Amino acid sequence: MSTSSSNQAPLVSHLIELRNRLLKAVLVILVLFLGLYSFANELYLLVSEPLRLLLPAGSSLIATEVASPFLAPLKLTFAVAVLLSVPYSLFQAWSFIAPALYKNEKRIAIPLLISSIFLFYAGVLFAYYVVLPLIFGFFTTVESGEVTVMTDINNYLNFVLKLFFAFGVTFEIPVATYLLIKAGVTTVATLSKKRPYIFLGCFVVGMLITPPDIFSQTLLAIPMWMLFELGLIAGRTVKVVEEDEEKDETTSEANL
Repeated sequence: MSTSSSNQAPLVSHLIELRNRLLKAVLVILVLFLGLYSFANELYLLVSEPLRLLLPAGSSLIATEVASPFLAPLKLTFAVAVLLSVPYSLFQAWSFIAPALYKNEKRIAIPLLISSIFLFYAGVLFAYYVVLPLIFGFFTTVESGEVTVMTDINNYLNFVLKLFFAFGVTFEIPVATYLLIKAGVTTVATLSKKRPYIFLGCFVVGMLITPPDIFSQTLLAIPMWMLFELGLIAGRTVKVVEEDEEKDETTSEANL
């Protein structure tokens, strides 16, 4: 009985710690949400600016549902709060799993964590400053003379948030590539041989996401391919790191 209780004690303590860290992350999101709520309308104007600047004269964003003028800025404020809390949430996750990692694993995990945050935000900014103007520029230029462009604010917000998330995840390609190589799932040589297919796949993804013009597709496919190449460059360091660690272990054993 005592052995069973002692085995359950560490599990309970880990669950309590996990709960506390989750509560801290949720609390930060709540604080950010409350702090940003008074700027909800300004945030929506900022997010909708790529479309509003391109709308033809006499066109505007509209609300087709009674609660949309209230719910759309509220949803956006919550999404921004979650987005801004990502570094803190990842820090809590890191603090929870760090004690179980070896020293060499911590040395790799910290740069990967920082680079993941940076790349995710870079993807969101890329979508806002490059992709949205291209997409809306295309849609507004194909307007029929008998149809006035009037986009629902809630539908616009859903579209933009999905695009932000998609590009944020897409920009994690270097980290994903490095982790696949580090875990031994694939190798740099194997991925290098598949480069033509990956290059073609980038253009297929660009074709599916962007308007049907070669300029927009190229503008998205080329950064994706460059991010993949960046992941390959990072993956080439895996063997070097492993060799260095083996040398260190050999040296320490010789000293003993």
